Amino acid sequence: MYDRIKQSFEKQGIMKTLNAQLAEVEKGQVKITCEFSEALTQHNGFFHAGVITTIVDSACGYSALTTMPENANVLTVEFKVNFMKPANTDKLIAIGKVLQAGRTLTICEGYVYDSNEEKLIAKMTATMIAVQQ
Repeated sequence: MYDRIKQSFEKQGIMKTLNAQLAEVEKGQVKITCEFSEALTQHNGFFHAGVITTIVDSACGYSALTTMPENANVLTVEFKVNFMKPANTDKLIAIGKVLQAGRTLTICEGYVYDSNEEKLIAKMTATMIAVQQ
C-alpha cells in the first residue's frame, strides 16, 4: 500500500513545487508535511491558504486511495475548508482520514496542524471518487 501511494505522490508536480513530503501512510490515513518557504506565503508572511488546501486535499485523496482496489485511482469531487487560525509555523502537517469508504464515493476529513501538531490551522471535509485506470 505504501509503495502505491508513494509512486503516485512522486508523480505530482505540485507536491514537488511545494516541497511537500509524504510522511505516513496507513489504511485510511495519510500524513503530508510541508516546510516553510517565503515562496509559499501570502502578504502577511503566513503560509498561503492555497498551499494549505493543496496539501490537505492530497492527504485526503491518498487516504481514500488506501481503501480502494489496486485497479482504481482517485479524484476529488468536492471539498470545504475552514481556516481556524493563521498558518504562522515553520512546517504544516496535513492529515487525511477516511470517514466512510464506499465503492464509488469516499468521504474524508482533513486536518492541518502546526509543526508540533498542537494548533489546528484548518479542517477539510472532502468527497473523493474512485475511477478505473
